[in-house]
Amino acid sequence: MPSKIVKTTTKGQITLPKQWRGQFNTEDFLMLINEDKIILKPVKLEEIEGESVVFDADRDNEGKGISPDEMIKMLKQIK
Repeated sequence: MPSKIVKTTTKGQITLPKQWRGQFNTEDFLMLINEDKIILKPVKLEEIEGESVVFDADRDNEGKGISPDEMIKMLKQIK
């Protein structure tokens, strides 16, 4: 299955076809924007050294961003 058209849910989510998910030994995926494309790459979080999500606007702030000063304050707290 090289390509498939999928629709978003009312919450803006998409489902990866089970056949595709089964090809990768992970439940985590990295999403990138490249010009007019969304690139989805399987990743194993335990293999990514030194990288972690400090702030996710949807998860941590009801979809709203934060100021640079607030981000710096958060980063200082995790040291």
